[in-house]
Amino acid sequence: MKILIVGCYGQLGRELTEILNSGMADIGKIDDRYIGAEVTGADIDTLDVTSEFSLNNYFENLRPDIVFNCSAYTNVDKAEEDEKTAYAVNATGCLNLAKACNSCGAKLVSVSTDYVFDGEKTTPYVETDTPNPKTVYGLTKLQGEIFIAQNLKEHFIVRTAWLYGKQGKNFVRTMLRLGKERDSVTVVNDQYGCPTYANDLAYHMLKIALTEHYGIYHCVNNGVCSWYDFAKEIMYKAKLNCVVKPITSEEYGAKVKRPRFSALENDRLRKTVGDQMRKWDEALDSFLKEIEI
Repeated sequence: MKILIVGCYGQLGRELTEILNSGMADIGKIDDRYIGAEVTGADIDTLDVTSEFSLNNYFENLRPDIVFNCSAYTNVDKAEEDEKTAYAVNATGCLNLAKACNSCGAKLVSVSTDYVFDGEKTTPYVETDTPNPKTVYGLTKLQGEIFIAQNLKEHFIVRTAWLYGKQGKNFVRTMLRLGKERDSVTVVNDQYGCPTYANDLAYHMLKIALTEHYGIYHCVNNGVCSWYDFAKEIMYKAKLNCVVKPITSEEYGAKVKRPRFSALENDRLRKTVGDQMRKWDEALDSFLKEIEI
């Protein structure tokens, strides 16, 4: 089996690589069918997903069986100012990957986001809910989903949210740093979602990829909280004497309005490969044990 991880330097790409190399995730052992797999990692320095020509040549030489697309333009604020680049990576990149996978018979597992929804619901979104993105980032990610569905039958679109991992920048690492540097921090308390540990997500992406249950999945750690709740739990579990103070999104003053409620429900996961995603606070415990605080 030949596996290609696109965006291998990102926090999710690194988790996938580590799990495939070791055969183990925090949740447990991965499927034996991955034993001996030839794993190739690619990122912007070796593969430009926005170039159809470059991508086709790369795939023609490698001829992967499964492709995990972890590449993305994720800067929500900057995307509003640079829609062209965000579209090239999040939308055109997915189109090119879908066509390349189609040409060599590969399955594609591509990561999407809770930001494809407008945040107006009061209960978690399921896969059959109608997307209605309100940001350039969300719009470009949704267009990427559409391009994949239109050009490749053997696809899995995995929507996730509030992702953090052992490598790279993320909310948990930021809070840990600020918790050591400051006596207090302010965090918004009117945006709700599902914090998700990249290791748990990677484990489930590997499970999904071996099936033929193609289509859209939601994959987040279970439970819903606000960014404020999340920050408080991080400080508590890390034993940091830093007070978390709640503020509104309006008071925070972000350039781009985020969804108010973008929690996801792992409905299709439960009905196919099974939902082993842990509760968000349990996954946070696991993450904190893996890193140096």
